[in-house]
This record gives sequence, structure tokens and C-alpha cells, in this order.
Amino acid sequence: MAETIVDDVKRASGWSIALGVLMILAGMLAIFSPLFAGVIVVYVVAWTAILDGIFQIVYGFRAYSGGRTVLEILLGLLYIAAGVYILMHPQNGLLAITLVIAVFLLIYGVFAVVLAFQLRPRSGWGWVLFDAIVTILLGVLIWAHWPVNSAWVIGTLLGISFIVSGVSRLMLSMSVRRLATRTA
Repeated sequence: MAETIVDDVKRASGWSIALGVLMILAGMLAIFSPLFAGVIVVYVVAWTAILDGIFQIVYGFRAYSGGRTVLEILLGLLYIAAGVYILMHPQNGLLAITLVIAVFLLIYGVFAVVLAFQLRPRSGWGWVLFDAIVTILLGVLIWAHWPVNSAWVIGTLLGISFIVSGVSRLMLSMSVRRLATRTA
């Protein structure tokens, strides 16, 4: 029984290590080509909004009837319109997404601080705290220099965040793997 759990932990930590390495590589790619990374983010967000709008409309027809269906369809059309607008005006989308990313990084950083202190007695918690502090600093930097920096900020700072999060994930996963090996 314990051997099966240790094998499961090792397998899960292996996947987590691989994800950490992929995050580091994606971060490096984003830093080397920040405008390209920013444009990719804009298009991913736009297409996600369009697909979400389509799913929202389908959901509205399937889940409700009457007035609620109309509201769901209107919400779906709003998502689609926003996605199409972003596709047609990627520079405006880049400005908006830059601001959204700043807010996201700030919120993510606060939650990561809370997680770090919940993990505190365990090995590797400092890496989670390090990730949280760097993420909060990146969010503040983006916010402070918006909108002037929108052309390069998403790729560069998001790349840095990916690298730091990847290193943090890698170190925490390796710590979990070592712990599982010691208990086996």
C-alpha cells in the first residue's frame, strides 16, 4: 500500500518537474520575443472569448427556458463581440490585457503568499514564497508603467514570471520527490 502511494507521488512529481521545465522554456521564449508573445496572448484571449461565447449560447439553449435563455444568449453574444473586437484591434486588446495581467499577477501573488505560509513547516515552502514576492513585484511594475510598456511588457514580464514559477515548481517537486524516496 505505502509503496503504491510512493510510486504515485513520484509519478506526480515527475509530471510536475516536467511542467516546471516547460514553464522555464516558455518563459525564455517569451523574453526573447516579447512582442510576438504579447500578440499570441492577445489572439489566445480573443479566441477564448469567442469560443466561450459560443458555449454560453449553447448552454443557454440547453439549460434554461424563457427569460434566462435570453440573458445567456446575450452574454454569449457579448463574449463573441469582445473576442471579435480584440481580433480586429489587437493593439487595444494588448493594452487591456496588459492591465488585466497586472491585476492577475497581484492577486496570484497574494494567494501564493497565503499558500507559502500554509506550507511553511514543509520543505520547499520558501520557493513558493519567493514565487509570490516576485509575482507581486511584476504586477506592480506592469501597473506602474501602463500603458506605455504594453508593446513589450506582456512577453517580457510574463516570461520572467513563467521562469520564476517554473523554477519554484521544479524545486518544490524535487523536494517532494526526495521526501517520497526517503519514506520508501
